[in-house]
Amino acid sequence: MVPVLAALSPLQIKVLLIVIVYLLAMLAIGFWSSKKIESNEDFMLAGRKLGPLLLAGTLAATEIGGGSSLGVVEKAYGQWGLGASWYVITMGIAFVILAFIAPKLRSAEVKTVPEYFRRRYGRSSGIITAIIMLLPLIGLTASQFIASATILSALLGINLKVAITVVAIVVTVYSIMGGLWAVAMTDFVQVFLIVLGMGLAVPYALNLAGGWGQVVQNVPAETLSMFQGISVSTIISLIIMYTASFMVGQEAVSRFYAARSPKVALKGSVISAIVNFVYAFIPTVLGIITLALVNMGKMDSDAILADGAKMALPHVAMAAMPVLIVGLLFSGIICATMSSADSDLLGAGSIFANDLYKQYIRKEASANEVMNVTRVTMLIVGIFAWLIAISNSQNLINILMFSFTLRAAGSFFPYIFGLYWKKSSIFGTIASLVGGSAIVIWLEHSGTHPFGQVEPIIPGLVVSFILFIGFSLLAPSKRGDCELAPEE
Repeated sequence: MVPVLAALSPLQIKVLLIVIVYLLAMLAIGFWSSKKIESNEDFMLAGRKLGPLLLAGTLAATEIGGGSSLGVVEKAYGQWGLGASWYVITMGIAFVILAFIAPKLRSAEVKTVPEYFRRRYGRSSGIITAIIMLLPLIGLTASQFIASATILSALLGINLKVAITVVAIVVTVYSIMGGLWAVAMTDFVQVFLIVLGMGLAVPYALNLAGGWGQVVQNVPAETLSMFQGISVSTIISLIIMYTASFMVGQEAVSRFYAARSPKVALKGSVISAIVNFVYAFIPTVLGIITLALVNMGKMDSDAILADGAKMALPHVAMAAMPVLIVGLLFSGIICATMSSADSDLLGAGSIFANDLYKQYIRKEASANEVMNVTRVTMLIVGIFAWLIAISNSQNLINILMFSFTLRAAGSFFPYIFGLYWKKSSIFGTIASLVGGSAIVIWLEHSGTHPFGQVEPIIPGLVVSFILFIGFSLLAPSKRGDCELAPEE
């Protein structure tokens, strides 16, 4: 470790120490949260006691990660300009849409998405959904480990494999200790730090550039257009994709399940949307300022591009900001990505324990046994994800990330219609799950693009909708209501 530290600059060493303190604080929160765990519901859903602010913070943190911070800076610095803000704005719009559904999601009193399918449509749809939901969470955890570690490595000059190991240990340990309480508490701190750190970076970067007027004079006029580099169709596709993914993703929808009440679920979704709307412009403006600094000759474009344009912000931060704020900013960026990994871990553990182990392996398992199985599953998924990440098995990650698209394409309409439409049936659900997934697979692997640049999830959702409605009308549910069957 000494040779590694010797290679770092004094500034990097100070920033590294701040990041280490922050990571230790995350472990401390996990330990403190473990004291609040008295039941399986406490572990999986924080006892369904999340208030609007904590709910909003954990919702926002789950979706605001490396792509929403450094990725947006990169896009704004490149060809998107102010249009890069749409990447996060569309997340906010998705949360506004979900605010109308959030009370229904909370009122269902389920722990997982597959549990909803099982109790609404039957055991066959429950197990299919559990498998579709579980597999991508493993790959998503690995990809988030890599994303966090890549940022940690690039920012602080640490070996990538060492960084992956540090991230995997910290995230897995605090998630296992405190469950959703730990995840929600750390998420709240993380989203606060990322917004604060990025927000504080703006005035320092502006001061380095000589003010906003100088920025405007030193970037192309089209850089300040909201539609530079992004089309209306892409914006609509992003809204649809985010809404569908957030609606059925265990890592996101479990937050609504954990709300103190249906009304709190609505408030949390609205507040999270506001956070996204405000935050969207912070990394975007920083990317534009960076472009101006390069054009003014105050920053070396070769130095920025040497680490990839995604690392443009760290270069500006190192040049313009005090060490304490740099440390907080870097901690926020690193842990914003980690906040997605902890949610994926908990989602995987919850689905396996609640919807596979309890239902098919050991039906007589007690609540405490299910909680312990959740923890063991999280540990196994964490180790497996670490092995994938450490070996840089990108092909496997791509396959599992592809599964992430499948879950939204086939399950979105059975979920949302099941809340409101009495005729929603098992036949429509199975047809939707199979048909929507088949279309996504075909589009991904055929090598053709019959729908232009439209995301594969969009035609997948269209086919899923047609099949779900058609088969539900042909063979409607005979139950006559939208109520869930009691848990066996």
